[in-house]
Amino acid sequence: MRVHVVSDVHGAAEALARAGEGADAVVVLGDLIDFVDYFDHSKGILGSVFGAEKVTRFAELRRGHGREAGAYVRSLWATLDDPAAVVRDAARQQYAEMFAAMTAPTYAIPGNVDLPELWPEFAGQGVHLVDGGTAEIGGLNFGFVGGTLIPPGFTLNRDAPWVPYVRPVEEHAEAVRALPAMDVLCSHVPPAVAELTYDVIATRSEYGSAALLEAIGKHAPRWSLFGHVHQPLARRVRVGRTECVNVGHFQRTRQPYVLRW
Repeated sequence: MRVHVVSDVHGAAEALARAGEGADAVVVLGDLIDFVDYFDHSKGILGSVFGAEKVTRFAELRRGHGREAGAYVRSLWATLDDPAAVVRDAARQQYAEMFAAMTAPTYAIPGNVDLPELWPEFAGQGVHLVDGGTAEIGGLNFGFVGGTLIPPGFTLNRDAPWVPYVRPVEEHAEAVRALPAMDVLCSHVPPAVAELTYDVIATRSEYGSAALLEAIGKHAPRWSLFGHVHQPLARRVRVGRTECVNVGHFQRTRQPYVLRW
């Protein structure tokens, strides 16, 4: 069997269409949407709505790790009559392209930069939405949990125009614990291992999942596969018998991670 795994696609529809070449199946670990394109500020939802100059300013503020970035983007949304509708329309346009690019049998979960409630509108035949579920692929059992975690002390504004798919820690943990024994554990967020959660370019740690680490200890899957951290300190770490692998920032690499057995 040969399975191609991608994560953090962020609008790379043409590359996603090629990701299944030579594969028996494709696994997508989330972040289909390109919300803020930090490499081309004219792209992404913010770029298409507000233009490159404003996104450049937002990116500068965000790199400063200050609250100014949040205040600035709120001021941008305030210029629109119905910002939530604008976001959903832009997301639907991207999802139409992304799901049309899924050609091989595909098993997909959402990342934090996704609106999973829209996915059933676009998932056609052969695309399996498996967040919180399992699938048998080539004789191996795969378990799937999407989304990321709400950091301690952070309050999510569910009335904002854009609400990322971030989950309370216990909710995410319950989804992980509900999975039966698996051979491959698939998630968007990494397990809580320092080398896997630290981003060397952003110079900060993302919030990893202790529940995923517990599941690895309990079930000892062959692989734990994830994305989310674009430039991790380590792309691979072995925990017991489990190979924990960040499958890469697909938007930039255009190369899937190849799983063979």
